[in-house]
Amino acid sequence: MSKEAHGRIVSFIKGRVEESGASGVAINLSGGIDSALTLKLCVEALGPSRVHALILPEGNDGGTDADDASGLASSLGVQVHKYSIGEIVNQFASLGGISDRRVLGNIKARTRMVLVYSLANAEHLLVAGTSNKSEFLTGYFTKYGDGASDFCPIGDLYKTQLRELAVLVGLPSVFITKTPTAGLWPGQTDEGEMGMTYTELDTILYSLEAGKSPHEIPAATGLPAGKVEKVVDMIHSSSHKRKLPSIPKIGIRTVGIDWNI
Repeated sequence: MSKEAHGRIVSFIKGRVEESGASGVAINLSGGIDSALTLKLCVEALGPSRVHALILPEGNDGGTDADDASGLASSLGVQVHKYSIGEIVNQFASLGGISDRRVLGNIKARTRMVLVYSLANAEHLLVAGTSNKSEFLTGYFTKYGDGASDFCPIGDLYKTQLRELAVLVGLPSVFITKTPTAGLWPGQTDEGEMGMTYTELDTILYSLEAGKSPHEIPAATGLPAGKVEKVVDMIHSSSHKRKLPSIPKIGIRTVGIDWNI
């Protein structure tokens, strides 16, 4: 990852906040590398006084991830807001009779984003998203949850690229070496759920981005055709997450069709 890309992202953050007239940014700080790197970049762009970190564990203490998040926020001197979402999630689960862990995981992600946006609205902040390119392309995020934001500084970096940038900016090694997880349920990991490593995933995604057909990728990369097919299926099945809601054409110009502003 080049210093040029680093500088471009920092300038992008500063520009987005300045043009919006916002006072700063709010970030959901999970304890993982994506949000940690986003926090570091926002501090570089805006200074610590204009950055608010929300730490939103399910339990009262949040365990190791919450401790790592708190330690980073403290070292960077940003404003920290820590709340447990457990009671809110339990109320949703109780009202809807929900026990499916995937549905509950999405509720957790959306609850966190409600709290992030509540603070952002109250303090006149923009919400800085923490999703990366690998997640955006495969739909590995919760719609209106961790995928929601006003802008996303690392959204054009694959997971393997943001690890390189994390090293470049001096992010503590605990974030770089930590096993990636969305924390949706105990023992859940990104790579375990996807059935492949991020290195394999990014190799396939980059090959597609560079113009290779799915049929060419196995021979070019040595990866099994089954994994390539799975990634292509994830991209296609999650396309709705990357678009505005579908709208029928009625008027002269229609939002998302021929009125894109």
